Amino acid sequence: MAQQTTALPERAAVRLTRAQRAARGRAARTAVPRASHAELGVGPGRADPLALLEGQGLTRVPELLPIRYGRMASSAFAYFRGAALPMAADLARTPRSGYVVQACGDAHLANFGLFASPERNLVFSINDFDETLPGPWEWDVKRLAASLEVAARSRNYPAGDRRRIVRATVCSYRRAMRAFAAMDALEVWYAHVDMRRLAALTTVRLTARQRKEMARTASKARTKDNLGALGRFATVDEGRPHLNAEPPVIVPVRDLVGSAAEQETIEQRLRTLLDSYAESLPSERRVLLDRYRLVDMARKVVGVGSVGTRSWMLLLLEDGRNPLFLQAKEAQPSVLEAFVGASEFDNCGQRVVVGQRLMQAVSDIFLGWVRAIGLDGLPHDYYVRQLRDWKGSADVETMVPDGMQAYGEVCGWTLARAHARSGDRVAIGAYLGGGTSFDEAICDFAEAYADVNERDHQALLDAIRSGRIVAETGV
Repeated sequence: MAQQTTALPERAAVRLTRAQRAARGRAARTAVPRASHAELGVGPGRADPLALLEGQGLTRVPELLPIRYGRMASSAFAYFRGAALPMAADLARTPRSGYVVQACGDAHLANFGLFASPERNLVFSINDFDETLPGPWEWDVKRLAASLEVAARSRNYPAGDRRRIVRATVCSYRRAMRAFAAMDALEVWYAHVDMRRLAALTTVRLTARQRKEMARTASKARTKDNLGALGRFATVDEGRPHLNAEPPVIVPVRDLVGSAAEQETIEQRLRTLLDSYAESLPSERRVLLDRYRLVDMARKVVGVGSVGTRSWMLLLLEDGRNPLFLQAKEAQPSVLEAFVGASEFDNCGQRVVVGQRLMQAVSDIFLGWVRAIGLDGLPHDYYVRQLRDWKGSADVETMVPDGMQAYGEVCGWTLARAHARSGDRVAIGAYLGGGTSFDEAICDFAEAYADVNERDHQALLDAIRSGRIVAETGV
């Protein structure tokens, strides 16, 4: 049963002394022992994970659902990435200490990465907030830990290496949270990871090859800008750029509607969408956005779990030449809402934007939200950001165990920083303590949940073979 979402605990905690907050955190160990977090929450009465996924599909674009299932079927790790809702249902049956943070809701290792700060520095942070909502901090930690176990299995790492990776990640989270507990609020708010600090956050000594790979990732990220996107996604015809069609992944609006009159109607809606979206931006950002004019738009399939939601790529130009690519991505209710209560925001796009600003060290200067009428004639909520702005991520498929451990440790630190900004970092740090009880419990949880994930992935493959679910592979 869903619980009413409570206000973020920091609002109440500020009235207590630091010593009182720490005492409350330590006292929570009695009610919810740290070792209890090894419990799975999977047992009699468990919801059918495939039924949950099918339920999500009822509000998505029907013709795109086979792509979603095809991508999820490709591996156990791909299935895990798309199965945030089934895992949320399982996590709702696990112990919780009672402390609420602004949770990511989908904190798997592929949802962390590099992007550009407004000052044009490369920073590392969480980069997907579709499911963000105030919720138990433990749920994010458990999803991150389980993702590392699942990814390590996909690389055929020995069991000892897998446990070492997960343990190091959780330990990094715990130690970081305790360090943030000793800081003042402004220090926590300003803390971030840039390229110079990445290696300093791990206990693994990176090899020369790994350092070069990190440098290559950073260099590649810097090429993913608006000019690069213009060359990748658009063609200039008689002096006017237009977006290329790559169906079914990229389909321009002109190919989604029939008559010229319909296209004109859609284009007018898009202009209205941009005007309404601009109202969610600070005044100085609206001035910047006003320099650009919309010239083309296409539906773009993105991700794994989000496939089927409405996602649009917008090409704008300044002076008819200089490009700005925006992404308007549909925001639906968070997968956490059924278990912790509805968002306080009526617009799901606003939920995503506020959560992202709370959790990220820095955010896209064009990050905003809007509600707009879709091609189906129904209203949909969107959040808007730049499509490409120095975005980069680690290649899980090529990681060696030491590399994955280093990556996991940085993710653990980053997640702790995000939680510390909104939650009672003093109480959570005191609850976690200086020992390894919590770390070992989460290692046990991750290992057991990876087994569950493999069974669920196999159930999806069986459902595809039986015809219950239609999947399109290789897209």
